[in-house]
Amino acid sequence: MITAFSLRRDHRDWKTLYRAAILETDRTAIPRRVAEAEQAVLARGRELFYSRGTREEKEFLEDALYTLRAFRTAWEHTVDDATNAAAA
Repeated sequence: MITAFSLRRDHRDWKTLYRAAILETDRTAIPRRVAEAEQAVLARGRELFYSRGTREEKEFLEDALYTLRAFRTAWEHTVDDATNAAAA
């Protein structure tokens, strides 16, 4: 089972997971990539909340989380549209 704490080694590497999610071309892998990136961003945000992180990184985390959620929503609408078109 993957938890936020089991991803500890990836927290500081959230940017790599973020980029992998945004640049993923395999439509079946997108949900997993986005979920992994969101977990890493949220975990890193918690780390920064309890420590002295830079304002810049906190802003980057907020922007990344917003982008990931928007990306997931757009992907879900694309899947829904494709499903509806196939049913018609």
